[in-house]
Amino acid sequence: MIRAGVVGATGYAGAELVRILAGHSGVDLTVVTSRQYSGKPFTSVFPSMKGLVDLTCEAFDNESVCARTDVVFMALPHKLPMAFVPGLLKQGKKVVDLSADFRFSNPAAYEAVYQPHTAKDLLATSVYGLCEVFKEKIQQADLIGNPGCYPTSVILPLYPLIKNGFIDPASIIADCKSGVSGAGRSLSLTALYCEVSESFKAYKVGGHRHQPEMNEILSLAAKMPVNITFVPHLLPMSRGMESTIYANLNKDVSHQDVHDCLAAFYSDCPFIRITDNGRPPDTAHVRGTNFCDIGFVLDTRNNRIILMSVIDNLVKGASGQAVQNMNLMMGLDESAGLNAVPFPI
Repeated sequence: MIRAGVVGATGYAGAELVRILAGHSGVDLTVVTSRQYSGKPFTSVFPSMKGLVDLTCEAFDNESVCARTDVVFMALPHKLPMAFVPGLLKQGKKVVDLSADFRFSNPAAYEAVYQPHTAKDLLATSVYGLCEVFKEKIQQADLIGNPGCYPTSVILPLYPLIKNGFIDPASIIADCKSGVSGAGRSLSLTALYCEVSESFKAYKVGGHRHQPEMNEILSLAAKMPVNITFVPHLLPMSRGMESTIYANLNKDVSHQDVHDCLAAFYSDCPFIRITDNGRPPDTAHVRGTNFCDIGFVLDTRNNRIILMSVIDNLVKGASGQAVQNMNLMMGLDESAGLNAVPFPI
């Protein structure tokens, strides 16, 4: 049985980790930390898990956490994990970090959009945790930089098509929409009900911090620098994410050619589903699951492809992907603990 700890367990991503790990047959959830709720039962913060999670939140202490865990999930805001992760690794722990602190291989790219990095040496050995693309590296890793939600929804449909030369990387436009939980659990004026309800708007246009993350990974697929246009939007719903991506085709391809490319690349990936006959994927069909559903339409008059992908931003976009990474790191079945059946309505 793998002993797991969640550092920052009372944020949305942390609570989602607790939910998934509590139902994982190969995991014993031994530690949940929370600075704000230290000393309080976890279920006093999230009563939905009463009778399922019998743990008390505690303040983070490296020695105490390491003594009771084999793998540690860091569900903390950016900057905090880089201070804690080196100590965990020195104690021989596997770490999956859900912040951006260890997603970049280039420290300058991270520092340009976040803050100075205090553990730059670890960026050379951390692995970007997009399981469907970097599975073999993840299996050998001690430290995972768990991908952001927007990058997950954008990179998964694009990566195989760029790698196989189907599309022009310079033409990519990603038009993305997220539920409000993507903003986190901290109080924020823009996330209040009255600000979000009956509202739909773009935000951080031309300056969202996930864009450099996408560029770095898509550049690996293209084997050349890629700089996409990315515009995020806020949806008046709690969870879910949809990305509509436009790109010019490099070659004359049929619908079957594109389908075969995606299907072949993801043939051994249990959480990628390609929709049939150009049907647009729907966030409702992946809610609470680790699936990424991908659809596409060829705009032959304009020589473009329109890609569509949906994920649950808290599961495949954060905590579910983190558990998927843990499964690969620890030699478990990739889908262990993640086989939730989607709600039909």
